[in-house]
Amino acid sequence: MVLTAAISPDPDDLFMFRALIEGLVDARGLRFDVRTEDTDALNRMASGNGADINAISIAHYPRVAEHYRLFRHGASVGRGYGPIVVALADRVPASLTGLRVAVPGLTTTAYLVLRMAVGAFEPVVTPIIPYARTFDRLRAGDVDAALLIHEGRLTFPDEGCVGLLDVGVAWSEWTGGLPLPLGGNVIRRDLGDEVIARADAAIRDSIAHALIHRDAAMDWLEARGVSLRTRPLLDRYLGMYANADTLDMGDDGVVAVRRLLGMGAERGWLPAVDVDFVG
Repeated sequence: MVLTAAISPDPDDLFMFRALIEGLVDARGLRFDVRTEDTDALNRMASGNGADINAISIAHYPRVAEHYRLFRHGASVGRGYGPIVVALADRVPASLTGLRVAVPGLTTTAYLVLRMAVGAFEPVVTPIIPYARTFDRLRAGDVDAALLIHEGRLTFPDEGCVGLLDVGVAWSEWTGGLPLPLGGNVIRRDLGDEVIARADAAIRDSIAHALIHRDAAMDWLEARGVSLRTRPLLDRYLGMYANADTLDMGDDGVVAVRRLLGMGAERGWLPAVDVDFVG
């Protein structure tokens, strides 16, 4: 049986699916047809005719919960860190109210948490591929600040920018130290419990394989031409977003998902939802 899987082209997503793509683990009688799209596009896919397995922003789950369940594995989790707001000159985060801020999409977790932190600002959707586009818009004066995820979150000092606010730090302070669940993988409900259980086990094994064979996985990522510029940057990025939390977000991760979506619903920004986890 072939399952379609839509993930981002970012190193953490490819890292976790590498063993399945390369046939290095038991796929439980399944074959995974993997394609890549940027974060906002993945969220839009899941809202329409999405893949069988779809990477999404956690903040988008309430809008697709009717058709999808959420895996405990495959999550990008920030523990005391997360997406970061940058600008070309230092300023207090509160001064962003009413200003133009480049965001990776209106359905992303990063955007949701920044709204909680700053309040009203003018979001300017700026696709993260290529990631340099965000810095180009800053230098051109098209936006006053930018909310960075993925590679830009690590490389912004090299682009002449200064960090104003790490929304993962803000989230941790609000919640008494809960991790910030940024993205995750969902699976279509209509596949049925038996196929879902097989897919759950196969993807979990693929993530475990990547963590055990981390150097080989990084070699594979570099051979594919991932966007991170150097091996140390790739190593740092994977350390942040492809780690033990990716194998299982943990009970505090489950609590954090429910807290995040509950806070969004309380503000009227998200539909209320009972999160349905696989496993």
